[in-house]
Amino acid sequence: MIEQLRDIFSESLDAFFESQVENIQAGIAERNLCARLAMILEPKAHEAGFTDYVADAEYNRNRGRVKTILDQNAVVVRINCDLLLHSRGRCENDNLIAVEMKKSERPAKEEIEDCERLRILTKPNYDDVIVVRGDFEPQHVCGYKLGYFLWIDAATRTYRLKEFRNGEFVEELIRQY
Repeated sequence: MIEQLRDIFSESLDAFFESQVENIQAGIAERNLCARLAMILEPKAHEAGFTDYVADAEYNRNRGRVKTILDQNAVVVRINCDLLLHSRGRCENDNLIAVEMKKSERPAKEEIEDCERLRILTKPNYDDVIVVRGDFEPQHVCGYKLGYFLWIDAATRTYRLKEFRNGEFVEELIRQY
């Protein structure tokens, strides 16, 4: 499944940069760019057989409640991911891909925060800490199969892509678009 999801995201990213280069160069807002990527990612996921999944930009709900994680100090943190590929709780394997995007002019600390969030979101669990609501559903989210941090530099027409899996940083790619 991981390799299939990686392929879906890679193909989506290629199509995104091909179709959105004018918007990127024009300085269009990150929220708009994430929505445009979502419009490419969802049909690619459906074509690959993930028909019960949706790509949502700026999604912040977990079964009707505000989406939260536990940070490295076990503090509850509200989150609002830039882009998610998930089933909105309909499938057992609900969480597939989480994406955080930043444009190059943003402060470096935002990248650090986003990467830490992706590390936590891709953890398979909270280190055996059982945190459930009264209905025995997980209260905090984790278990995304893949996490991606996408940094875009319009001035140099480059992007950096960091991949996270199983709560760990995997690799970083730097490419021209």
